[in-house]
Parts: sequence; structure tokens; C-alpha cells
Amino acid sequence: MNEQTIAHPYRSHSCGELRKKDVGTSVRLSGWVHRVRDHGHLLFIDLRDHYGITQIVVDAASPAFQVAEHLRAESVIRVDGTVVARSAETVNPDLATGEIEVQAREITVLSAADELPLPVFGEPEYPEEIRLKYRYLDLRRESMRQRILLRSAVVASIRRRMQEQGFVEFQTPILTASSPEGARDFLVPSRLHPGKFYALP
Repeated sequence: MNEQTIAHPYRSHSCGELRKKDVGTSVRLSGWVHRVRDHGHLLFIDLRDHYGITQIVVDAASPAFQVAEHLRAESVIRVDGTVVARSAETVNPDLATGEIEVQAREITVLSAADELPLPVFGEPEYPEEIRLKYRYLDLRRESMRQRILLRSAVVASIRRRMQEQGFVEFQTPILTASSPEGARDFLVPSRLHPGKFYALP
């Protein structure tokens, strides 16, 4: 694939997809900046999406270096570059993409992050009230992600097994106490009780 064939505005591959067979391929990746490691003349960026992590390498001579050196964790970026093989001593067996890295040619910041109140990288212990206050960050942590995936797999398995036994799933209206919490209720007139309404949450 050359640069001209990348038509998608955000990605040609996911961050968990590239392998050694893709060496030499021009790619476009998008995701969150998981962490940045500064080695002076080289910057290493772990780029994360729902599917995995790919290491991005930015050389000081690259036009992308000026953008990369100001990146903060959890910023959303798009990277255009070329897949290269890692040397034997730098292969990471813990990553599915650990045999390759992407040499960045261009980096575009899609959404810059501020200083984080709760780090996503690693598994630091934080009080529950902090985790709940910044739930949108807490849910990005790997331990929470694995729990979400497990729950999804369990629910999908239950549904599949029930369907295989002839069960049919359907959704009924839910009636609950009115609690607008600052928003206006959505009122539905009752056909059985003229002049009365249901308040939908």
C-alpha cells in the first residue's frame, strides 16, 4: 500500500492488526497516546485503540518530531508512516504487534488532552470517589476494559444459547418513576385513561 491508496480519513489498519508481514507498508493509524518515552533523538509513542497497541517511532529529523514532543497522554492522534521490523533485542513478546513498529512520517493531533487527574497507563490505586468522578478515564484502563469485554462475551453467549433453543428476545416499554433531573419530561398520552400521561425517563 502506498500513501496515495489510504483513502480512510483516520485509519488503514487498527493498532492491534499489524504484523511482520506488513513491513514496508505505508499505513495510517489513529488512537489514544498511551504513553510517550523520550530517548533524546528518538521518541517512542505507544498508540492505543480498542484493538491493541502499536509502537510509533519518531526521529528528530522527521517533521513529525515537533508535534510528537508536545503530546500528552490520552491525546487522540492520527499517524501516517511506514511499518518497519524491530531489531531482535527490541522485540516485545507481550504485544501482538511486538515484532514491528511504525516509523512516523506525519502526526496530526485530533484532540489534545490536558493534564490527567487519573492516569490510564498502568494500574495505580486511586480512591473510589476519584475513579467515579473521572469514570470516562477509569474505564479506559486495561483491567476495566477486560471486565467490559468479559461482560459483553457472557451476555452474547447467553443470548446465542437461548436463541439456539428457540427463545425469542423482545423489548417491552419500561415504566419508572419520573426523574427529569433538570430536563423536561417526555410525556406520552394514555389511551386507556384520557387526560392522563406517562412520563418517560
